Amino acid sequence: MMIEILLGVLAGVILGTISGIIPGVHANTLAGVLVGLQAVFLALLGPVALACTLFSALITHTFVDAIPSTFLGIPDADTALAVLPAHALCLEGNGEEAVRIAVLGSACAMVIAVPLSLVCFLLLPALQPWFDWWIGILLIAAVGWMLVTNDAPLWGLAIFLVSGILGIFALRYAFLGWHTLTGSNAILMPLLCGLFGISGLLTASRGTIPEQQFRGIRIPDRMVARSSVLGTAAGIAVGWLPGLSTASANGVLASVIGYDRDRRAYLLATNAANTANAFIGLAALFALERMRNGVIAALAELPLPSMGDLMVAGVLAACAAYLITVWLSRSAHRIGRLDNLLLNHVVIAFVVGLSILLTGPFGLLVLILATAVGFVPRLINLPAVYCMGSIMIPVMLWSFGIT
Repeated sequence: MMIEILLGVLAGVILGTISGIIPGVHANTLAGVLVGLQAVFLALLGPVALACTLFSALITHTFVDAIPSTFLGIPDADTALAVLPAHALCLEGNGEEAVRIAVLGSACAMVIAVPLSLVCFLLLPALQPWFDWWIGILLIAAVGWMLVTNDAPLWGLAIFLVSGILGIFALRYAFLGWHTLTGSNAILMPLLCGLFGISGLLTASRGTIPEQQFRGIRIPDRMVARSSVLGTAAGIAVGWLPGLSTASANGVLASVIGYDRDRRAYLLATNAANTANAFIGLAALFALERMRNGVIAALAELPLPSMGDLMVAGVLAACAAYLITVWLSRSAHRIGRLDNLLLNHVVIAFVVGLSILLTGPFGLLVLILATAVGFVPRLINLPAVYCMGSIMIPVMLWSFGIT
């Protein structure tokens, strides 16, 4: 059994590193490919190793995806808002620090989330009906707080509502896209890349990327502890509660930790939420038989080992992913003196091509519309967090039974 777990961890770390380092690609894409070729991989790896491969790839991806978010400015669907402070730090020459802060948050989340996942597995299923109803109320309160603390609440509300309408449109008609390998949630890739990635790259400054220098992680230990706890709590909440995603957690965290004010703390918290979400999603699968993301849904189709075996695989993958991501971040100095405008155009072309490949013409339409909406906060100097209405409004409607 242990040999199969180790084999699965090795394969999952390799696949998760590949998916994490390619901008705009989610671990769900790999999960779709593996499930599509399930018969072949079952024959090669066996059910235990294949299950460990999928979960290890998911955990590894939550670490490694800090690389494209930081150095290319393109978000993963789960960490859309984290790209803003991470890429800003890169443009100041602190890209390696940003990556190390991100993986520190993920590592802290692993330490906290694994035991808490076991607690949730044992205690929370009986309270699930009550949780389901209160999701919408929680999100309305979070949005209300963000609006009343903003200097231009009416503009913020308008952006939130328009992006919400776009999110409803994209999710409602996701079946129009090509998603034979990635699932209907693939539409989140062009939606969030347009709102938070391309819209920022098109307005980015010209010139060269500053020389990258690592001067240490400049965040107080107390802030590390606070942000880790907040991020892990948010990740556990959205990982357990139905209808939510880590993108929703990012929006809630932005109302507590200002990503434009405390960039390092926010970056650490959002990456902690992303990793915690992965671990708690596994507990929700075993406790409630509910699938929180594409990888967990793929796991549900396999003969599964015990939850403990998969947790061990996830912890081993997290340790390996931490070392790999830190090692990759040390190559940051190589992007110094590159032409920023040319690099941005190359990344934009890649994301457009990937959107067409994964979601077809409908995904391209969503990408164009999302980019247009994402421009608005930048034009009027408002935080881009209000574009999270694209995720939060559909979840609110779902919570209140309005499909």
